[in-house]
Amino acid sequence: MSKLKVLVVEDELIVAMDIAEQLRDLGAEPVGHAKSGEQAIELAGQLRPDLVMMDVHLASSMDGISAAQVIRDQFDIPCLFLSAFSGADSLARAQLTAPAGYLSKPFDESELGLALAAVSK
Repeated sequence: MSKLKVLVVEDELIVAMDIAEQLRDLGAEPVGHAKSGEQAIELAGQLRPDLVMMDVHLASSMDGISAAQVIRDQFDIPCLFLSAFSGADSLARAQLTAPAGYLSKPFDESELGLALAAVSK
């Protein structure tokens, strides 16, 4: 079985590096890192990962939910949302993109492992 290829979309570099390390520890392959919604769409098209780990709140003109919708529509790649904020409005919008899951930050490696296992089925 090949490794799950994951694109990490996170505008905080230290957090992105930590997520990539956790992915490697869990046997997944982080294939790229994007800091904005626009960059996430571009890299998703180029890299064709199995999963996009998408921060909901990005420091760019396009938030993670909007980017996830485009990625789902154009490339049929599932997104696993990450957020330190779990407002009802954001959750409702995220649900419209048929997400692979939702993790609240900070999360630990075991929570990430469960989410990846659910996607890998």
